[in-house]
Amino acid sequence: MPLVIQKFGGSSVADAHHVFNVAKKITDVYKSGNDVVAVVSAQGDTTDKLQELMDEITDNASGREKDVLLSSGEQISSSLLAMAIQKLGFPAVSLTGWQAKVFTDLNHTDAKIIKIDTKRIENELKNKNIVIVAGFQGINENGDITTLGRGGSDTSAVALAAALNADICKIYTDVDGVYTADPRSVPSAKKWTSLSYDTMFEMAHFGAQVLNERSIETAKKFGEDVEVLSSFSDNLSGTVITEKTEALNNTVIGISLKNHLTKVAVSIKKNTEKYKDLIMSEIDKIGAKFDRFMKSVGKQNKNIFNFVIEENDINDFLKITKKIDNQNIQVSYEKNKSKISVINISESMNLNTASIIFETLSEMNIDIEMVACDKKRVSVVVSSEYANSAINAIHSKLFEEDMII
Repeated sequence: MPLVIQKFGGSSVADAHHVFNVAKKITDVYKSGNDVVAVVSAQGDTTDKLQELMDEITDNASGREKDVLLSSGEQISSSLLAMAIQKLGFPAVSLTGWQAKVFTDLNHTDAKIIKIDTKRIENELKNKNIVIVAGFQGINENGDITTLGRGGSDTSAVALAAALNADICKIYTDVDGVYTADPRSVPSAKKWTSLSYDTMFEMAHFGAQVLNERSIETAKKFGEDVEVLSSFSDNLSGTVITEKTEALNNTVIGISLKNHLTKVAVSIKKNTEKYKDLIMSEIDKIGAKFDRFMKSVGKQNKNIFNFVIEENDINDFLKITKKIDNQNIQVSYEKNKSKISVINISESMNLNTASIIFETLSEMNIDIEMVACDKKRVSVVVSSEYANSAINAIHSKLFEEDMII
């Protein structure tokens, strides 16, 4: 019997109405003669609310206790979804990450899956149950709950698909595929019918939020096809992420926008390179996401280290600099920055792409504060208040209205 893995994000199960909508999608696949394992995220903004509760108690929670708290959101949604399926008259069982025997390394808050013991899930499928697995979580060798980092439910779904040798892994989101830009921000964006693992990885790495990077790496490693489609629309085909795709008509694949960034300037009085390397090493240790290749526009001071970091990581970063050497290091930062990245499949096109970006933003009187250009992308940092108009203008210049994809 074919096995289908379905994954539903937080907006897909945000309330009772949406939960029953997802339950119907799952049972429709089940009624068609398939075994079904569904992976689910926490409802709506539940994870953010749990984070706020934690912040009311402490700003220095241990990774272990963070994982215990934050993993509860997925447990709630998986149980509610199983109840909804049962109410529709179908057999269902919910499993936490550890009940599903998703084993991870010891790294709290950003753990990696080591292996999955599929016996429990396989037994439930043999008993004709629809299996609902709480995403984003697992268990380490100490028996402690771990979480898989941002977008971890995608990774849970793809890893389960690989472990169970599923026929297809379907990722349901609030958009019906992968577009040249986020269609919620850029109405003229166009949808790809298929993309390679490598191309999708580049788009995710530079800000496209449809899939997370680790899930794409897992899909590529095990050759697992992944289809991205909408949980809110019926009978619409999505975008298939696979090993090989048809030749692409454009060298520019897409434009991604990453908001909620902070531009940081670290002034180092002496031993600049030594302290720069030390700071980057410490940032990596705390799992903060930062773009070390962004350079400030204009004349550079060799004693100043510039980069962008996600806003919710800035407090942890400030703690790092104080711990390293508060006398030798001075930090200034500006919030409300956004990074626009144009992803290419042809390195030779980057100079031309950069010229188009610079010219477009100059015409709009939008200042480019930082820039990076490497093999597969051109990125610029602008003030967040201009980000939406900037990405629409750049998209218009790079993708013609009659482009066929």
